[in-house]
Amino acid sequence: MSQTPTAPAIVSVKPVVLPAPERGDDLQVRVAAPIEGENLPVVVFSHGFAQSLDAYAPLADHWAQSGFVVLQPTHLDSSTLAVTPEDPRYPAIWRTRVHDLVRILDDLDTLIAAVPGLAGRVDTGRIAAAGHSWGGQTVGTLLGARVLDDDGRPGEDLSDARVKAGLLLAATGVGDDLTPFAAEHFPFMKPDFSALSTPTLVVAGDKDQSMLSERGPDWFVDPYRLSPGARALLTLFGGEHTLGGIVGVAHTQTTDENPERVALVQRVSVAYLRHELGLDSSEWTTLLQDGVGPNASLEEKK
Repeated sequence: MSQTPTAPAIVSVKPVVLPAPERGDDLQVRVAAPIEGENLPVVVFSHGFAQSLDAYAPLADHWAQSGFVVLQPTHLDSSTLAVTPEDPRYPAIWRTRVHDLVRILDDLDTLIAAVPGLAGRVDTGRIAAAGHSWGGQTVGTLLGARVLDDDGRPGEDLSDARVKAGLLLAATGVGDDLTPFAAEHFPFMKPDFSALSTPTLVVAGDKDQSMLSERGPDWFVDPYRLSPGARALLTLFGGEHTLGGIVGVAHTQTTDENPERVALVQRVSVAYLRHELGLDSSEWTTLLQDGVGPNASLEEKK
């Protein structure tokens, strides 16, 4: 009688607290890593609106099982912190989110040291950044995207050369067609992708109809269409905003729960990150040549 292979064991520590008096709340981070292995690459992950370091286990744990050190901060918009629109920090939360990721990169040694047995096993020269939804825009700024001001001029460059690869999951598109609600409450949701030059995989669902945009699901393809760095696009047929359930199993926000869809995101993301970080390109090459099955498409710019 055959047995299902056991997934590699991982260890996680949470919260690792980085003091941040200027932020108003200290930065809490979850660190997950495989128990075994050397020269482990790093993935910094930015959650979607109102989520926290406890979400996205289907991705974070899978990446750790696949040989990555995964770092997940809790941003100020998390429902666990209850920062309301009346809070003076609220208008700049989008920028604080970016600073959270930079702080993690600055304090990698501290975060690694918080996990027993992890020190000396991490390749800090191989770093990727990934984000879902609002987290996608947050990560996009590290990859080179800018935020347009009210006059349509690109804001400051917040890119970080330490990030070698990006993964944008259901990341917001340009701000030309925001709904009145989004334009009023999220004025920073005006990305300019023309300078996003870091190699990036974009993942979008073709049934992801956002309440923030008057356009259709193609809004989430903007980072791929409009940036020189986004070289690959995974389109999930029937996929909605949580892409089958990447936030968590039976999560209340999941409207298209589909374990097979999540498994495909897991497989393609690992293959891409390993390829782009210079670890192993064989699986990525296979996916491009053989396809990803009848329920999705994968393309790469030439």
